[in-house]
Amino acid sequence: MASMLSFSPPPLMKPMVSPILLSPSVGSIHLDKKLGHSVITHVATEPRVTVPVIPPIETSRPDSTSKGKISAWTSVRQERWAGELAVEGKIPLWLDGTYLRNGPGLWNIDQHHFRHLFDGYATLVRASFKNGRVSAGHRQVESDAYKAARKNRRLSYREFSETPKPKNFISFVGELANLFTGSSLTDNANTGVIQLGDGRVLCLTETTKGSIQIDPNTLDTIGRFQYSDNLGGFIHSAHPIVTDSEFLTLLPDLVRPGYIVARMEPGSNERKIVGRVNCRGGPAPGWVHSFPVTENYVIVPEMPLRYCVRNLLQAEPTPLYKFEWHPESGSYMHVMCKASGKVVASVEVPPFVTFHFINAYEEKDKQGRVTAIIADCCEHNGDTSILDLLRLNNLRSSTGLDVLPDARIGRFRIPLDGYPIGELDAALDPEEHGRGMDMCSINPAYLGKKYRYAYACGARRPCNFPNTLTKIDLVTKRAKNWHEDGAVPSEPFFVARPGATKEDDGVVISIVSAKHGGGYALVLDASSFKEIARAKFPYGLPYGLHGCWVPRN
Repeated sequence: MASMLSFSPPPLMKPMVSPILLSPSVGSIHLDKKLGHSVITHVATEPRVTVPVIPPIETSRPDSTSKGKISAWTSVRQERWAGELAVEGKIPLWLDGTYLRNGPGLWNIDQHHFRHLFDGYATLVRASFKNGRVSAGHRQVESDAYKAARKNRRLSYREFSETPKPKNFISFVGELANLFTGSSLTDNANTGVIQLGDGRVLCLTETTKGSIQIDPNTLDTIGRFQYSDNLGGFIHSAHPIVTDSEFLTLLPDLVRPGYIVARMEPGSNERKIVGRVNCRGGPAPGWVHSFPVTENYVIVPEMPLRYCVRNLLQAEPTPLYKFEWHPESGSYMHVMCKASGKVVASVEVPPFVTFHFINAYEEKDKQGRVTAIIADCCEHNGDTSILDLLRLNNLRSSTGLDVLPDARIGRFRIPLDGYPIGELDAALDPEEHGRGMDMCSINPAYLGKKYRYAYACGARRPCNFPNTLTKIDLVTKRAKNWHEDGAVPSEPFFVARPGATKEDDGVVISIVSAKHGGGYALVLDASSFKEIARAKFPYGLPYGLHGCWVPRN
């Protein structure tokens, strides 16, 4: 084990001073006077920080914030930080807990720069709310992939678009063998963060081994979450369905094309099979980044954007990376009963491309019988170009150009009467949200139930990436939008007010990368969708993906 250096926290700082940072040169603590924001720091209340002797990865910044560029596509400047944030506005006193956001935040290993947004090493951001004040911090998630890169100064695992460069033919053969055993696949848990029903908090990605438990208070990496079952498989949905009583996930089967639906109970590490869906078309399962559920059913989407082993083996990425587009194979929506595991409907639908499902519910007739399933998603009009648009060079170079592909809320209607064809239409006019739509959340009390409101990232054009926060009213078919010039907001996350009876009674939280290198936690009133407060970080924050709310109790 490498030897460790321990640093005792300094005395409590006086209000409105520059924040204390851990220097990129490990072994020193300094006041950074270049950050341009004053904050109240309470470093003395933070846990003792232990830093490995191994030097952190050097973060070079091709789009340096010193030139006035946004921080969204810039590697985070230090491995960790903690302090109290200066608040503009008024944080509701009832807001008591921690918002966690996960996402790729380090896109280089010294001078080797990653290609794609999804390649970056996971950076976990915390914003803790109590008595109207906000303390915050960030840390790199210490996956094996990140630790190996930090130690070896090179890529050591297969990321979304990056593969380790073999030194010779023998190492190339070894790399292929490691791919088939799964040992070379990344555990870089840079996609989501969830709280299980038993309170444990996990960071996730699409590889099963990339399930990593963290401490939500200190952001320390506790270790890999080990599933105790024998279900096997190297990949799963990056977005399981999590409630107080269960955890549901999908496991794509690349050998016998299909999907296993599995359930895990709180306090357990064992996934148990609910049922299996066989694919109806194509050479492999469709990509399942996420999926929806209703009160009684699991909906399994089968997109024509399908996993491709051949692309996985290639050293250089194709425009669709690990996938292939097979529109001729058909697109399907399958419905499985949660109780029995039986597939009760399997219908063909128009071709679709989605990363994220929003919600689903059961449509009933006047006698209360379920006649259809309604499932909503952020749908890209069957256009796969969004994947390649997310190359970092594209995001950094096309600012100001209107190159973001159109997207909408796609609403599926899946009949349960045996009719073989389902419907897919826009739930509202996409112009309401600027024809941009992704990174969605709802009031979790309405999961699997008929609902009215969704919160997502939309667009104010021209733009090359979603740049607004939008509140969708699925009854009036209208949207309310928040926008700040040059800012890149991440997923808006709804937190209900304790005791609320209205669906939109609460706040929406988003971590925003600002135009001139700053960053802040934004708090919107969920009903009016007006800003009520922002808590400013003393440095630029890279763009992040998904979050969760951890109540203080």
